[in-house]
Amino acid sequence: MDTSEDAHILLSDEAELHVESARHLAIPEELFRLNQLDVLYDGDAQTLWTYMRPQGRPSFTPPMLADFANWQRLIELGFGPDKVPLKFLVLGSRSPGVFCFGGDLDLFRRLIEARNREGLVTYGHRCCQILHRNMNSLDLPIVTVGMVQGDALGGGFEALLSFDYIVAERGASFGLPEMMFGLFPGMGAHSLLSRKLGSAMADRLIVSNESYSAEQLYDLGLVHVLAEKGEGLQATRDFIRKSGRKHAGLVNSRRAMKLCWDLQLEELTRITELWADAALQLGAKDLKLMDRLVTAQTKLVRAA
Repeated sequence: MDTSEDAHILLSDEAELHVESARHLAIPEELFRLNQLDVLYDGDAQTLWTYMRPQGRPSFTPPMLADFANWQRLIELGFGPDKVPLKFLVLGSRSPGVFCFGGDLDLFRRLIEARNREGLVTYGHRCCQILHRNMNSLDLPIVTVGMVQGDALGGGFEALLSFDYIVAERGASFGLPEMMFGLFPGMGAHSLLSRKLGSAMADRLIVSNESYSAEQLYDLGLVHVLAEKGEGLQATRDFIRKSGRKHAGLVNSRRAMKLCWDLQLEELTRITELWADAALQLGAKDLKLMDRLVTAQTKLVRAA
């Protein structure tokens, strides 16, 4: 090969690098500066890794929800066809032993005591909007993965149901404890579980007030990959590696399934309004139980 050919190849390679670099620079810097979400981009695997890092109790507080709304907006802005390439979107947690405890129970109690239905509805609608956009993969050709290395309760469990796939470690537990204090999960559980499992099984999970292991949910088909304890990250990487060649098939298969579901945002928001009305019916004993659950979860996190 003569030197002119070598020079041409080097210039061609360099041009490709410039294009790739420009693409990566197109990722909004704000995405990597969110307060309660730790975001990392792996260009080789075309994967965006995100970890919740809550300030305090690991739940969906208003600041956490604000970060999630910005996270979704910035991903839509920076990634996709003719932008930065993205095939997989992963959500995990930095909280030891906990994926997420769900809704902000302390906020709920204050809103209920103040008889503030509008505040409850606003919170619920915001959760539903985030969940519905995630369920639809932000209208991008991506596969979403929930990586569970600890407990996922209430809204934490509901949020996971909006992901295409769930990877969970043995020892992780899942549950919907709202029935414990006279409430029900109002931000996606009914809609998603009934479509995934059927109404009868969905009702069993919702009203039982029981915890379910990762193994049990794997048998039900809600957990797709069961990892050994401490190996959730590697199991997720393996899933991404094995799924790379069939990525288009996975994306379009999920799109077809969601067409069958026909789950509209209005359905979610109407249910969350029922949830707000039910919340205002709670009595002093119910609110005390809610407080006790918050205290128990806070102690668990501090111990961890």
